[in-house]
Amino acid sequence: MTVTLADVAARARVSPATVSRVLNGNYPVAASTRERVLRAVDELDYVLNGPASSLAAATSDLVGILVNDIADPFFGIMAGAAQTEIGGQEGSGRAGGEKLAVVCNTAGSPERELTYLTLLQRQRAAAVVLTGGALEDPDHIAAMTTKLAKLADAGTRVVLCGRPPLPGSEAIVAALAFDNRGGGRRLTEHLVALGHRRIGYVAGPTERTTTRHRLEGHRAALAAAGIDGDQDRLTVHGLYARRSGYDATLELLRRDPGLTAVVAANDTVALGACAALRDQGLRIPEDVSVAGFDDLPFSIDAVPALTTVRLPLYEAGARAGRLAMGTEAAPPGGIATIAAELMARSSTAPPRKG
Repeated sequence: MTVTLADVAARARVSPATVSRVLNGNYPVAASTRERVLRAVDELDYVLNGPASSLAAATSDLVGILVNDIADPFFGIMAGAAQTEIGGQEGSGRAGGEKLAVVCNTAGSPERELTYLTLLQRQRAAAVVLTGGALEDPDHIAAMTTKLAKLADAGTRVVLCGRPPLPGSEAIVAALAFDNRGGGRRLTEHLVALGHRRIGYVAGPTERTTTRHRLEGHRAALAAAGIDGDQDRLTVHGLYARRSGYDATLELLRRDPGLTAVVAANDTVALGACAALRDQGLRIPEDVSVAGFDDLPFSIDAVPALTTVRLPLYEAGARAGRLAMGTEAAPPGGIATIAAELMARSSTAPPRKG
């Protein structure tokens, strides 16, 4: 025999409307009443009718988390932390306000990003979390602004994690933006303070906000130090991948065999840079210093340990999850800048003399 909402109400000694409020999480209910309803749900093994509930409440129990590459720890850490917050407390075993988090892997495709948002809109998603840097293309920005506005109008909470806010968009609950410029500047200031003047830079894809902001920080530090070399010649763009770091470093050495340091767009790229230097018979950091960005888990275990910039990826993802669930208040103005911390390790050292 199918258990109904009325059966739960009778067991909990409340009205069916109160049961609905507890399960949909859209109205404040006294803690003791909520506990009684959830106990009745457990005892009767009641299953909420998801599609019917979503039609009635305008949103479903679904939350979408968009990532560029789930295999990349940068995205995996943020997505995992957000999913933990969205799924509710571990071991509760109840469906009284928790959501089902679905990770959508865009592979960096702007078309796929818009497609996933459309699918989540059709499913009346309760919230959407978009992670990582944004694509700097006017047409895509306009399409994203329109799409996110439609989601918000339908009751979906939109949170950006590790990405700057869209210009002119009021649809976003909060944007948690990493201080990529500040981190990039501090990293290069560290190398300059060690005595480096011939510094190559392996940048990410040209069309990404993360790439531009980190590169701007790097060049600001060089300008402040009066290093007026040809920075375009000492910058090579590529994907955020180990192979790109390898190939770009070989190209930098071809352009300037006397480089004393290489700054990589992220830690994965830095590993490729290290491999390229070793294959050329160069030692790290005795011959060439190497630095990365993000402080991914493997960076401290690299040999030598990688100098990098720490972004609090887990903390940012968890906060995005709470914002998506409405369990944490949005920052003032809806925008928060998350600090980046220099982690100076043994892959950087003063350049050798002569």
